[in-house]
Amino acid sequence: MKAITDAQFNDEVLNAKGLVLVDFWAEWCGPCRQLIPVLEEISKEMSDKVKICKINVDESPDKAAEMGIRSIPSVFLFKDGKQLDVKVGLNSKSALIEWIEKFA
Repeated sequence: MKAITDAQFNDEVLNAKGLVLVDFWAEWCGPCRQLIPVLEEISKEMSDKVKICKINVDESPDKAAEMGIRSIPSVFLFKDGKQLDVKVGLNSKSALIEWIEKFA
């Protein structure tokens, strides 16, 4: 799992080939901190299917505002630079894997 900033978003997500999951999170957010180890596991298990990035909304507020983030964690799924879907809130590992598989 890779931490990215506003400046890296286009290269890492919009210009990337294949499936990219982006987690918008913040250090002070309890559910966000609970989601990080789940995403790290998924990143290891599904590295051949999806690239996982996280972007801290406090450190990179421009992209969060541009994406219309109102609640965190917000997890976006992109394929070849196009936004496919979004999940808001804490989701289970199995729900996230099923969601990723749907688009893989």
